[in-house]
Amino acid sequence: MADNDWSFAPPPFNAEQSLLQLQRAMRDCGLAARGKGFELRGRAVVELDVRDGAIAARLARRLVTTPEWDAFTVKSGADQRKLIDEVKRRLARWADED
Repeated sequence: MADNDWSFAPPPFNAEQSLLQLQRAMRDCGLAARGKGFELRGRAVVELDVRDGAIAARLARRLVTTPEWDAFTVKSGADQRKLIDEVKRRLARWADED
């Protein structure tokens, strides 16, 4: 049997391109852009910033005027999808609470 190695390396992570995709996803979720962050009904929900080739994200735990933040670091496409999914989960939870 031949020893075939079919694996290949994923493309390198491009933080700038990922930031644009995340910003588009946040607008698709109904959030309004404000500076480096996004808001829902005038309350901060998520903040995104490029640092050291990755994206540093802060996501509000609750939809309040002065939120407590959960920190996320996006270094790959999988991390990006996890962050988008978490934003959608929290938005759905906050909609149910209202």
